[in-house]
Amino acid sequence: MRYSKEHKQETHARIVKKASVRLREKGAHGIGVADLMKEAGLTHGGFYAHFDSREALVIEAFAYAMDRSTERWRKVAEATPPEKRFSTIVENYLTTVHRDDPGHGCAVPALGAEIARESLKTRKAFSVKLEQMVDMMADQVPDVPRKAARKQAIAALTTMMGTLVLSRVAGNGEFSDEILASGREAALGRAAAKPVAKKVRAKAN
Repeated sequence: MRYSKEHKQETHARIVKKASVRLREKGAHGIGVADLMKEAGLTHGGFYAHFDSREALVIEAFAYAMDRSTERWRKVAEATPPEKRFSTIVENYLTTVHRDDPGHGCAVPALGAEIARESLKTRKAFSVKLEQMVDMMADQVPDVPRKAARKQAIAALTTMMGTLVLSRVAGNGEFSDEILASGREAALGRAAAKPVAKKVRAKAN
């Protein structure tokens, strides 16, 4: 049976979305092509009708996840007064909900260490998306030159993502919560960070 172009595009998008969740949960090498296709309700044999290689799927899947994160941050910013946008993004990111749900969270702390060992093509694609995140965060730093805003955004993102990794390593107890609180304090450059309740959902899909 031959399917329409629209059907193939929809199937392709479904595979990428499912893969983006499983890769963040299991790691870039923690799940095979057959399992990824099964998650999307398809057979292993249909994989190469959509992707040239496993690497191609991995690139699309983490690009999808990173785009969702950036878009989510943009929506948060649009709904927040300009002077609070940067801090709100940081606080929404460093939550226990985000820590406990890597499959629907930011791809960088979930996959960054593995991507650093991948091919040059994969690393370049990842780098492009990471810089887009930096630019989006820099847009939320008001009343400073662009170079200074980028510097602040890079420092904050580095702190945020490192904090999330360490909080997951520590589990979900008091020590992990302490790491999250300290990370918020450091990312925002303030003396004391208020605890952020579990009400914030850091879902990227």
